[in-house]
Amino acid sequence: MTLNFRFAVVSDLHLALPHTIWNHPSRFHLVEVSISAFESVLQHLTQLDLDFLLLPGDLTQHGEPENHAWLQQRLAQLPFPVYVVPGNHDVPVLLADRQSIAFADFPYYYTKCGYDDPQQMYYIHQLLPGVKLIGLNSNSFNDQGEQVGCLDLEQLRWLEDVLAASANELILVMVHHNVVEHLPNQSNHPLADRYMLANSAETLELLKRYGVKLVFTGHLHVQDVAYSDGVYDITTGSLVSYPHPYRLLEFHRDNQGKEWLQILSYRVESVPDFPNLQQSSRQWMGDRSFPFLIKLLTNSPLNLPLSQAKELAPSLRDFWATIADGDAVLDYPHFPIEVQRYIQTYGASQPNSGIATGGTLTLIDNNSTLLLDRS
Repeated sequence: MTLNFRFAVVSDLHLALPHTIWNHPSRFHLVEVSISAFESVLQHLTQLDLDFLLLPGDLTQHGEPENHAWLQQRLAQLPFPVYVVPGNHDVPVLLADRQSIAFADFPYYYTKCGYDDPQQMYYIHQLLPGVKLIGLNSNSFNDQGEQVGCLDLEQLRWLEDVLAASANELILVMVHHNVVEHLPNQSNHPLADRYMLANSAETLELLKRYGVKLVFTGHLHVQDVAYSDGVYDITTGSLVSYPHPYRLLEFHRDNQGKEWLQILSYRVESVPDFPNLQQSSRQWMGDRSFPFLIKLLTNSPLNLPLSQAKELAPSLRDFWATIADGDAVLDYPHFPIEVQRYIQTYGASQPNSGIATGGTLTLIDNNSTLLLDRS
């Protein structure tokens, strides 16, 4: 039976009404553009014949009730359904404080966006005949009240139950934290592990067992498509950091059961206060990159001396912006060979980032067609 539908993904909005914006000297988020960038995206998407829109978390700057309320009202005005999951910024505290909503309050803001039962932080929703969306909550709190990224045991059991009961349907999964690694050794890297589900291996095994092919994530603020044994983890960059991207996707299934997903990516090029947003945002990110680069170079596996890291870091000021852009080609021939090789592992030439057999580079992070194996 043929199946065709079109949808969009906009991630990590970090929406902040002007009076709620608060500054941190090292923040990469250009939250000043959050409202205007989102409105620009919506202006485009409402001209299209969309079946639905996915927002995979970090909807707000820091879980402010005013920002959640604004978004709730804005989404209600759209001509297509919208589905959300919480990011770490949406539910930063277990109990409400002067700045943020309580963890359990989140679904009550979004009862029209997947949470038919607001007493549960995850859901399954019938998108179209034969197509279901599973929205997962990847935010938990440990015994010390600290926020961690994982799926709790109860949620994992629920996930297996709903997957087992949906064997004949196409399942899309949306979750904030990454399930498949998008960066080298991401699950164990001291700077990158917090962007992965702590129990990503167990979650991924479950998805593979029940034939789930498509997972939509955010959190990392990078345009990347990662692949593991039949599962594509499509992560979308943040609307408030370079390159301010969003995605338009079309799923197709023909009469022979062949399935494919076409991905097109767009960028917000201009908003009222930032007429050349791409250039000014890339500079913003580069200006704030030095402390991150020092950590990258002095941490495992490079473990460079601080003096050497300080020498190399200025040449890498656009390193993260290039990765965030997707399809990164990274070449620093003047670097020591071991540093060159390590930096290149972050590029698009890695197996789970788009290199085909035979060493031919294929750029799939932004615009591509993924063939989905149904075996």
